[in-house]
Amino acid sequence: MLNFDKNFSPEYGVVTRLSPLVRRIVAHNPSPFTFMGTGTYIVGQGTVAVIDPGPAMPSHLHALEQALEGEVVSHILITHNHMDHSPAARPFQKVVGGGIYAFDPSQQTYSDNHTEEGLDTSFHPDHLLRDGDVIKGNGWTLEVLHTPGHLSNHLCFALREEKALFSGDHVMGWSTTVISPPDGHMGAYLQSLERLLARDDEIYYPTHGNPIPNPQHYVRGLIAHRQHREEQILQVIRTGAATIPEMVDIIYADVPSYLHPAAARSVLAHLIHMVEDGRLVTSGHTDEQAVYRLP
Repeated sequence: MLNFDKNFSPEYGVVTRLSPLVRRIVAHNPSPFTFMGTGTYIVGQGTVAVIDPGPAMPSHLHALEQALEGEVVSHILITHNHMDHSPAARPFQKVVGGGIYAFDPSQQTYSDNHTEEGLDTSFHPDHLLRDGDVIKGNGWTLEVLHTPGHLSNHLCFALREEKALFSGDHVMGWSTTVISPPDGHMGAYLQSLERLLARDDEIYYPTHGNPIPNPQHYVRGLIAHRQHREEQILQVIRTGAATIPEMVDIIYADVPSYLHPAAARSVLAHLIHMVEDGRLVTSGHTDEQAVYRLP
């Protein structure tokens, strides 16, 4: 059973030092999908990288500008282009300079299902990053990890000097990650989690929620949670459920109904994954109107 740390009460706009090389400022944009808000990370001192400048909120941009007074921003790094992560990148760049770096978003398959913060479809980075790229600054080194699943262009950034990983929304500190097709893909997400297990990171800094110590144990819990969810889906199908609304009503009976649309997207992602690996079949479709059954 996963135990999420919900003890997170940020002082919005205030700089919190988390380690010798890492500072965080939280935007005042709490929601059912952002928890208490978007955490923007500053890496280094003097010449710095900024990870996920967040929503284009004047209050947050002002807090970032004040926090970075007298410093040089060399890199603006984006984990992925959801509306709570990337929209502030351009207005922030106009104030502080630096290049905007991200994975190529041009191949995304977008569906406006209103179950997340929404996709920043206008986002275009200055520089495209690839898996394995290395970004260096004054006293810090960031390795780029392509971790698709939550979105196809999702990146994590590993801070070598502190064995820390900025995990974006791939691994969050307060909840499981929403995987919403078509751009979200459960199979890719699980493969990306397995990849993290092979690493020796000692702490994760998610964009939402508290830092995560002992992260390999935490990731194993996330994988086990998804495996348990797929066992639940198989069980309710065996007992007669065949459509996503039927499955959600049973599996998420104790979850507030306003979260059921997001739950339906997650169930759809699981079903697509299970059809792809042959555990289920469907009538020519893998969408919310399809009927699913055992082979």
